[in-house]
Amino acid sequence: MLRVRVRSFQGCRRFEPPAGLGWARRRPRCPGGSTQPGTGVACPEARRPRPRRPPSHGPGVSFCPTTPGPNGSRSSKTFKPKKNIPEGSHQYELLKHAEATLGSGNLRMAVMLPEGEDLNEWVAVNTVDFFNQINMLYGTITDFCTEESCPVMSAGPKYEYHWADGTNIKKPIKCSAPKYIDYLMTWVQDQLDDETLFPSKIGVPFPKNFMSVAKTILKRLFRVYAHIYHQHFDPVIQLQEEAHLNTSFKHFIFFVQEFNLIDRRELAPLQELIEKLTSKDR
Repeated sequence: MLRVRVRSFQGCRRFEPPAGLGWARRRPRCPGGSTQPGTGVACPEARRPRPRRPPSHGPGVSFCPTTPGPNGSRSSKTFKPKKNIPEGSHQYELLKHAEATLGSGNLRMAVMLPEGEDLNEWVAVNTVDFFNQINMLYGTITDFCTEESCPVMSAGPKYEYHWADGTNIKKPIKCSAPKYIDYLMTWVQDQLDDETLFPSKIGVPFPKNFMSVAKTILKRLFRVYAHIYHQHFDPVIQLQEEAHLNTSFKHFIFFVQEFNLIDRRELAPLQELIEKLTSKDR
């Protein structure tokens, strides 16, 4: 059974998103798929990536400084370079709107499509946001997620993910969790960096396959949450980041539920936790 703990963060500094939002670009590795043991079901194909940005859950969410990992290093860095939305753009204004509504404390309301806004653009902005949040959260526990500790990418004993990108790696391969997540995050980054998929300029339309690509990105980002909760929740507690992780994941779940972006079967590894986190907000 997954534990859900919320602690008070005395003596911690409040987390604020970095200033100066702008787009960052990163080299791709490969996109990926997954299979559940015994099912042989592979995941979708990959495309090319694009934007990203820092987490923001409004007032009341604190983020403690990280403590040394097992090798004495501090995991204060993000796993991949942060992806930022250019200031002055409409997407940047949507991002500020999202931050303001998150600050109200009502996550259900915060994920709703603002009146008069384009659904594709709203999904794009939030996808960038979730990429940055997960990027930062995983970056704090990379000292604990190693080839030795996590020889396979899993979410508990029942769920194992295999990687495929549809181009360089067409057949799903079994690999360690850090390698899988490196493949996954680099692939997402490339999707976000692709102007034909995630256009940042006003007047440039989203492609017809945008929603399909966004769903694949969010489905794969969910796997990082699932891996952290199942395999690394103790280090998260040690680093005093469980409240931040829970809030980030709750925001993510409310968003994908609002727009039906992830199939319920894909959420099975954390279904019990999802029920606990969302039961009071129905």
